[in-house]
Amino acid sequence: MLFKKNILVFILLWVTLFASAYDAVGHRIIADIAYNNLTKKARKQCDKVLGTHGIIYYATWADDVRSDKAYDYSYKWHYQNLKDSMSAGDLQKLLNDPTAEGEHLFFAIGQMKDRLKKDPNDAEALKFLVHFIGDLHQPMHLGRVEDLGGNKLSINWFGRKTNVHAVWDGQIIDSKKMSYSEFSKYLQDKYAKRRTEFKKYTILQSIETGYKIRNEIYAYDYSDTNNYYYVYRFADELDEMLYRAGIQLANTLNEVCK
Repeated sequence: MLFKKNILVFILLWVTLFASAYDAVGHRIIADIAYNNLTKKARKQCDKVLGTHGIIYYATWADDVRSDKAYDYSYKWHYQNLKDSMSAGDLQKLLNDPTAEGEHLFFAIGQMKDRLKKDPNDAEALKFLVHFIGDLHQPMHLGRVEDLGGNKLSINWFGRKTNVHAVWDGQIIDSKKMSYSEFSKYLQDKYAKRRTEFKKYTILQSIETGYKIRNEIYAYDYSDTNNYYYVYRFADELDEMLYRAGIQLANTLNEVCK
């Protein structure tokens, strides 16, 4: 009986760690793209605060500390629930007044930017900011409050019951079977000719694009169990949001490190 219990504990622990690793890949892809687009000054400052390539290695820190009760206050900072049928003006208004619906993702990004402008050596703020810019570009982090950003929206994923939020957090990325560095290189090659264009995009434009994709995700017919088609259908949208996130993170860090 003890042997069986130990095996069960091991399996549960393995599944938990394996699931966490999926999410880590996406955030590291974003941080790696950002690192390659930092100014010399910004890169030097980030390396000083977190160590060489530190923004990549600490990209998942904000998720890791959620297991620490001292950071319970940061749980709501990872998402921004949005209503259906919001206009560009509605999104701009909420971005300008981020506490109108509580202290969530828009608020947290603004706070971390302000903290870094006041103290460029604020390691905690830097680690939070790196992660939250990534979260901002995951469309289901802009999901509906009633289904917890797709966490209550079930989907059968290659024979396993899961939810749409989890699929977008990492399972589509995992289906590509690339390491974070391989995926980062692939995206930088894919969007090389549009790099200048993406560097001109604002955070609001990222939110507008993510919100549009979020609505497409909700509109999908989940009675269709062809997961290969799902990956194919949203492949370009996922790629663009990951690349946008990396460039937007670089833009943000370049700005606060001026």
